[in-house]
Amino acid sequence: MKKPMQLFGISTKLIRFGDDLVDAILEALSRQGLEIEDKDLLAITSKAVAVAQKRLVKLSSIEPSEKAKMFAEKYELEPTFAEVVLREAEKVYGGVTKTLLTLKNNVLVANAGVDRKNAPEGYVILWPLNPHESAEKIRREILARTGKHVGVLIIDSRITPLRMGTTALAIGIAGFKPTKDCRVERDLYSKHIYITRHALADDLASAAHLVMGETTARTPAVLMRNAPVALSEEFNPNSMTISVEHCLFMQSFWGKASGGSKDY
Repeated sequence: MKKPMQLFGISTKLIRFGDDLVDAILEALSRQGLEIEDKDLLAITSKAVAVAQKRLVKLSSIEPSEKAKMFAEKYELEPTFAEVVLREAEKVYGGVTKTLLTLKNNVLVANAGVDRKNAPEGYVILWPLNPHESAEKIRREILARTGKHVGVLIIDSRITPLRMGTTALAIGIAGFKPTKDCRVERDLYSKHIYITRHALADDLASAAHLVMGETTARTPAVLMRNAPVALSEEFNPNSMTISVEHCLFMQSFWGKASGGSKDY
């Protein structure tokens, strides 16, 4: 019988500019009477990682471009905020009030991950640098300090088309396989499965996100035990994403925009 998965919220001190994040997490675990075990996963909010990496931008230091001013006027954004988003985004597809739809690290995300929530007044927080590399660095530091082999997820909140509110996604992982290919299996009626891959890392990110909360909980990390994943130092982070050409949403919207489809 499989052991049930357990999630333990890790309540740390307020992570500040340039703090040693692993130190803060290990200290909090000790204070809570928890120890990391082999095969555990550690989910960490992207903001905590970014703050420790000094990935904050003071908006008053930013000079907005004409393009940023145009987006700001159209979508009711501060021009300086819009400029930071444009600098971080690989592409901008449009937006709604207060939000731009962007591509960042091959992920569709609001405002290229730039966020003022839980940032000091007058600042915004960016996504961590090289999220997969950042996760691997944390995994190695935990191994060096505890001797335990764990998986690491760096997570951020996201929105889903036509759904209210946020869930989460893993923007960086290390130490485990983030997806499961179900096409080698059959369903309950012995039919072949042709499409389905299970986004394990994103499911786990949402589970951790539920424990972390979105406001003042000060729970930037979650220890996950007995998670249904295979730990491995050899994995392909690109297995978490698909190309624009194979994306149901992107292809559907592009087809409609170009007159290639119609409503039925």
